[in-house]
Amino acid sequence: MDLQLKGQSVLITGASKGIGLAAAEVFAAEGCSLHLTARDGEALARARDDLGARYGVSIEIHPTDLGVAENQLAIARACSGVDILVNNAGDIPSGPLSAVSDEAWRRGFDLKVFGYVNLARELYPKMVERKHGVIINNIGNSGENWDARYIAGSTGNASLMAFTRALGGASLDDGVRVVGVNPGPVATDRMIKIMKRRAIDWYDDESRWEELYAKYPGGRAATAQEVADLIAFLASPRAGYITGTIVTIDGGIASRGSII
Repeated sequence: MDLQLKGQSVLITGASKGIGLAAAEVFAAEGCSLHLTARDGEALARARDDLGARYGVSIEIHPTDLGVAENQLAIARACSGVDILVNNAGDIPSGPLSAVSDEAWRRGFDLKVFGYVNLARELYPKMVERKHGVIINNIGNSGENWDARYIAGSTGNASLMAFTRALGGASLDDGVRVVGVNPGPVATDRMIKIMKRRAIDWYDDESRWEELYAKYPGGRAATAQEVADLIAFLASPRAGYITGTIVTIDGGIASRGSII
């Protein structure tokens, strides 16, 4: 299927690995020019060189810490002409209320919750001026499937779901679409960190984290490629009447009412 994305420009945050890097490859394969940002400048440079060589698209990298508000605004100014924003950078800590410090709550929210909101707030008016644009918020199914052992993530993700629905509910009148994606467990480095914390909760032993796979639908997590393919479709004209909603990709976990 031709997603009709060729020639579009895309800003992807958290693009040095995991879902962000997988999304960068999908959009590059569709012929999009890319702006990639993350803290790891060396990883971004490798992605730029690899994807640029394989797909022949223009790629600019912006190494920065998006947990800092001033850096969020700087990225928005540098990428003000993008057609598509993929908000993906996030690292909200796992653990119950007693285990997550005030500093950890604020650091996680500064990067993910306020990072998504601030980039959208800066780039949305530019899209409205052009009567064209898409914002994809990669959120997480804990926002709809609350978990006391991931309380900061559940709270932050629920707020981003509300933000996405509120903004996207009216955005098509401005020619802009705003959509959320809620992955469940995804086979990434970040997911392993969360699973180790969960293994402590379940088994009092983080080394048993791989045993949790048996509890997942199909005995596996989603792949980053599966999530990236969904993001690209939702960003494309093929999904032109989808806005103000959240698409869950978790193998049915939320529908089961399971916290795994």
